Amino acid sequence: MRVTCIVGARPNFMKVAPILAAMRPLDAIEPRLVHTGQHYDERMSTLFFRELGLPQPDAYLGVGSGSHAVQTARVMELFDADLDQHPADVVLVVGDVNSTIACALVAAKRGVGVAHVEAGLRSRDRQMPEEINRVLTDQISDWLFTSERSALDNLVAEGIDPARVHFVGNVMIDTLVTHRAAAARRPVLADLGCTPKGYAIITLHRPSNVDTPEAAANTVRAVEAVAARLPTIIPFHPRTSGKLQQFGLLDRVTSLPGVRVVEPQGYLDFLCLMDNAALVFTDSGGIQEETTALGVPCLTFRDSTERPITVTEGTNVLLGTDAASVPDAVEEALKGRRGARVPEYWDGKAAERIVAVLSRASS
Repeated sequence: MRVTCIVGARPNFMKVAPILAAMRPLDAIEPRLVHTGQHYDERMSTLFFRELGLPQPDAYLGVGSGSHAVQTARVMELFDADLDQHPADVVLVVGDVNSTIACALVAAKRGVGVAHVEAGLRSRDRQMPEEINRVLTDQISDWLFTSERSALDNLVAEGIDPARVHFVGNVMIDTLVTHRAAAARRPVLADLGCTPKGYAIITLHRPSNVDTPEAAANTVRAVEAVAARLPTIIPFHPRTSGKLQQFGLLDRVTSLPGVRVVEPQGYLDFLCLMDNAALVFTDSGGIQEETTALGVPCLTFRDSTERPITVTEGTNVLLGTDAASVPDAVEEALKGRRGARVPEYWDGKAAERIVAVLSRASS
């Protein structure tokens, strides 16, 4: 079985790495890696590939940034040409970025099987572009690999045949389990002057939080509330710093006492920072999962989450987007009273289960 695996943005790297590692020893599967270049920073991509043990991509499409329409169309055009030269039996896509739906559409229209890892996650918020990508990718997928059991209910409600759905667990946690010990040895805490469990991390980048002057100002007020309680590390997403600069708010953040603004971090350094944080304040999807696996309190600055298990079983609190609620939420999180457990099958073996399903299909 020729399986072409797609990565388009850095969160995809962490999801595909354990799948490729599980495929490599098998005679029944011939994997190929295509990097669309949807998000590309040469330094960070090289660092992530090296730290995660990913092979160099067999193809790099170099799509770059653009509107959702332009980016999706460009990925489709270039990936369609790539499949002309390198036919596949299965195209495996992960997550919910534009490259996910674009490559899935190309494969489905060519009659190539589609495998979607992280299927069935729903925020119920159709204003999130990622939600549209998730729903549409699931509709055209032949194998739907889920990270939590509630995803099956979402898929069945949307008319998906349960026989196509496989509960395998969370591949991002595979990567975390594999690299946690190495991350613990990184010198990043000393380099940044951090005391274990004595600081917060903030990551914010979603359009709803930074793309208008009003949303950005509200987000800055939230940052101020966290920083008033704890020393704070902020690895700024480029679009976040750009928007804050545009709205005249960047200096307000960087001048806050106790705030350390740093460049985006490599996987191992960021894992080390998360693992040792007292609190993470974020609007990221994947960080909700990673903090749950690590047992670190997480406050999610969003009105909805596509990962409800991180709230019902994990360490995540869905806070909404009212900055006025942040001080009390931070105090509650720091009390450490919230009971939490690592969800089922978040055990470092999700990739093995995915590859076992595909292997059976190839025989």
